[in-house]
This record gives sequence, structure tokens and C-alpha cells, in this order.
Amino acid sequence: MMGGIATDYEGRVIIDGKNTPFRGLYAAGECACVSVHGANRLGCNALLDTLVFGRRAGMQIKAFVQSVAHPKLPAKPAKSDAETIRILMKSSGKETSGNIRAELQESMMENVSVFRQKNSLTAALDKIMQLKTRYQNLAIQDKGNCFNRDLLDAIELGHLLDLAEVITRGALYREESRGAHSREDFPERDDVKFLAHTMIRYDEAKGVRIFTKPVAVTEFEPKERKY
Repeated sequence: MMGGIATDYEGRVIIDGKNTPFRGLYAAGECACVSVHGANRLGCNALLDTLVFGRRAGMQIKAFVQSVAHPKLPAKPAKSDAETIRILMKSSGKETSGNIRAELQESMMENVSVFRQKNSLTAALDKIMQLKTRYQNLAIQDKGNCFNRDLLDAIELGHLLDLAEVITRGALYREESRGAHSREDFPERDDVKFLAHTMIRYDEAKGVRIFTKPVAVTEFEPKERKY
């Protein structure tokens, strides 16, 4: 896959560049990155990925839950999420999720689309950080407790802003063109610096951290696409 949650062939989520699995966490399908298609992949492979690696992950999950005891939950496991919802429901801010979402969509389409360059990516990142600041002043109109789409949109927007930052920082870091990633200011593929998976993790103290995971070259050596 081109991007997603780093996993091994059994669906176990990888947390670093050394294939270390996160115990008990699995992913499969479009959200996962098993790295079987290189820097690009055909859309028709999405269902195949889900069937093959979804089955493998399911088998691993079954074995895992049968081998471990029930974990002890913290005193109030829902406290953090409940606080997020409470703040949104009580907020009297002036921003709306619709306006911020529309500006995010426009900036990502304009600056982080198929063909990219440093100036446009930097502009997009600046815009994302501005929108993140404005998001802190967000308020919702619907204060109801049942099927509150306004609340769901507001929560989802927070995740979209985080994901937009990850995509943009990753695109800025990779100064080359490979597969579906095209940098107009770096049109050539650079195997010396970038024959590696770009991985991103959030650190509470340092923010977004970018690091790499080596590409395991086996029978088929990566080659430039000529068609």
C-alpha cells in the first residue's frame, strides 16, 4: 500500500523501524500498510488486501485473545473521551466545523494534490496549523444527546486535521518522486536517500516525529515505472 498503519503480514501493527509489534493491536485493509505493492498500487487490490490480510489478522487475533488474560481497565477508561465531548458540547466558541473543514479541503486540494513542491506544501502546513488553532475555538450548534451529527463532525474534524498534518509533513520530508508521490522540485527517484518507508509517530513532548523503516528487497528489485 502507499500509506496507512504499518503492519506485518499477520496484521500486527508495527511501532518502529525494526518490525516491533504493538501487543494486541491489529489492522487490515485500506487502513493498513502491509507493503506488498511498493510505492503505488492498483485500486482493484484493495479488496484482495482486505480478504487476505483480514483473514490472517483475524486468525492472529483469535490466537492472541485466547492466550492472554483480560486486562485490568483504568479507573475511568472513558474519562478522556467524555471530557472531549463535554468541552465541545459546552463550548461558546465562534468557529464552526463546516467552515474549518471547507478551508482544509481547499488547501489540501490546492497544495497537497498529485503534483507537489516545497512552497505549496509549506503553505499547506502553515494553513493546517492555523486551522488547528482555530479548532480550539470550535462550537457546535446541536446540543442534543441523540444522533448528534454536529458533534460527530466536530470530533472527526480533529482527526482530519491531524491526518492532514501527517500527510503534508511526510510529503515535505520525501524530496523525490516515486510511484504516486510527485515532487515537481525533485522529479527524480532517489534510492540513496529514500528507498525506505516514511513512518510518523506523535510524541506528546516533541510533537510529530518522522523516521524510516528499511525496505526489505527480496526477489524483485524496485524499478522505475516506465509506462
